[in-house]
Amino acid sequence: MAIVLIRAVILYVVITFSLRLMGKRQLGELQPSELVVTILISNIASLPVEESGVPMVMGIVPILTLVCLDVILSGVMLKSARFRKLMIGSPRIIVSDGEILQKEMKRLRYTVDDLFEAMRGQGIFDITEVHYAIVETTGKISFLQKKDYQPAEKADVNAGGSTKDPPSVIIRDGIADPNQLRLLELGQKWLSKILRENNVSEKQVFLMTADNGGNYTIIRKEDAK
Repeated sequence: MAIVLIRAVILYVVITFSLRLMGKRQLGELQPSELVVTILISNIASLPVEESGVPMVMGIVPILTLVCLDVILSGVMLKSARFRKLMIGSPRIIVSDGEILQKEMKRLRYTVDDLFEAMRGQGIFDITEVHYAIVETTGKISFLQKKDYQPAEKADVNAGGSTKDPPSVIIRDGIADPNQLRLLELGQKWLSKILRENNVSEKQVFLMTADNGGNYTIIRKEDAK
């Protein structure tokens, strides 16, 4: 009994340290690769605790190997947008300008029930109140309500006018996203023109957002200032 207790304590310390290395996220915010690592760690850790004949090293080494692999993959994803998209996908719009994009929902295998459940989770009970909705890479759906249904203190600040789609990320860490440029109907020529006007190259941009009205925000990389 004492051996099992000691093994459990050791594995608890190892797993806690490993999850700290992976970063602080709630279970619902885990990316697919992180969720897989978490599940594998829980299964591997149970073996040395349940079977006293299994050497502790048979549990500790695989756990640390998985965590190191996850840290390495996270570093690669920071440098490569294509690899990041391959591993965790990209956010997908399912409601735009108040219109449900049914083909996109079918592609994501999202049902109407899934959509309404996510709406209710954010205090929205009428689909006609939704102006914009996007499925995050974690599976969570984020909503933007139409102007008339937004909280009064926000809607009254800038009364009148129509609701606009929120800005989209078109450059992340020096790499442009042609799909977002296409969706915003801005194009590569517009992007090149804006970069020239701001005397900055694509590689020098840490983050650039823009909306379909051409309004943009540019944040340069720290080493490019």
